[in-house]
Amino acid sequence: MRNLLLNSDNLHTETIYIKNMVCNCCVRVLSRVFEENGIRIDQVKIGMATISYNPEQVGLEKINKILQDNGMEIIVGYEQQIVEQIKTAVIELIHQMNNVDSIVQKSEYLVGKLGLSYQQLSKMFSKHEAITLERYIILNKIERIKELVDQDELTLSEIAYLMDYSSVQYLSAQFHKMTGESVSEYKKSRL
Repeated sequence: MRNLLLNSDNLHTETIYIKNMVCNCCVRVLSRVFEENGIRIDQVKIGMATISYNPEQVGLEKINKILQDNGMEIIVGYEQQIVEQIKTAVIELIHQMNNVDSIVQKSEYLVGKLGLSYQQLSKMFSKHEAITLERYIILNKIERIKELVDQDELTLSEIAYLMDYSSVQYLSAQFHKMTGESVSEYKKSRL
């Protein structure tokens, strides 16, 4: 049945923007689940997919249900699409690029990536999310610091530099403020 759906001449193609699609695992899961349901993925990357499907067999309601069953959902509004693009850009910068452009402020990176002022991005983000953009960035930095500490390959000084902190003390203070424990306590608890 799957091949019948994918080989149909009556395919509808569209690009959908997807909320909570935050890593390459999400891309793999989505690709597999869509294929199992007769939906061809023409292009997929974090936060969006261009899909082809037979509208007589599969509708947007079913596509959204598939996404929701996997912790994601279709984004319909322009501002919500921008918010997801902000999240993707923050994750790219902090988790995937390891903050390699640490000389460039995160605000400049987001402005360059999304083409809107930082004030516009921040306001839009706060309007659609329960936290501020700045707090979202900090929380992602803390999660990345935890990953780097767990890997035990870098010193705390190297982690501070990589994550764009001016000093180990500043990193430690912010880590404690956000998690309630020091980096040393976190490291001991992981062992």
